[in-house]
Amino acid sequence: MSQHSSISLSAIPNFDPRQIPVLAPDAPLPAVPRASLLTPALQQRFAHPPHWTPEVVLEKRYSNRTEATNASVLIPIVLRGPQQDQPTVLLTHRTARMSTHSGQIAFPGGKSDPTDADAVATALREAQEEVGLAPEFVQVLGQLPIYVTGSAFVITPVVALVHPGFRLEANPVEVADVFEVPLAFLMNPANHRRHEVPWQDTTRQWFSMPYHDLESGKEHFIWGATAGMLRNFYRFLAA
Repeated sequence: MSQHSSISLSAIPNFDPRQIPVLAPDAPLPAVPRASLLTPALQQRFAHPPHWTPEVVLEKRYSNRTEATNASVLIPIVLRGPQQDQPTVLLTHRTARMSTHSGQIAFPGGKSDPTDADAVATALREAQEEVGLAPEFVQVLGQLPIYVTGSAFVITPVVALVHPGFRLEANPVEVADVFEVPLAFLMNPANHRRHEVPWQDTTRQWFSMPYHDLESGKEHFIWGATAGMLRNFYRFLAA
């Protein structure tokens, strides 16, 4: 178990997603070729998107909230490597004090503000507020389909490249940790695990993508909405 094992990963009482059995990984599905994860290929894919269908768009409701909340997240692809050929995805570990999705792995992002011009503006503003990512280092590629969480958040995922030279400063109220995961790891279905649990009069299903960071020794348990949006990103790139 990771060093975060004592932290609740769900607002649902007595529910720990790490303890739910794995139905199956998706190893038979092909990984996205590494060449397709480089900047020119990503730019081309968003400029001329293929015909594709997102796999996960609506979670089963588990919250009593009746009013939907519009939100945006930034999926920041950090250009790493000597030739920017080892891209990573920047993620955060939310603090336990947050009112929603506390303790979970998340993309930088949050609720839209009346002053935001659009979903992109929300994602960029939230990323700067949460982790100090300045917009001048961010090149927006496009958006993925809206994702609706079980807690009634209507999320627009904004995909962007993050160019070298940026500095991060996490907001300690919202962010306990900032880390990066290789994009190739996340775009390989061998690392995607399916879970299912009885839920009221039906079942609830989700993906997880646990990532063991050898450098820090931490296990980052990526699951729920974050894993669902990454799964959609995989489907988009693999189409």
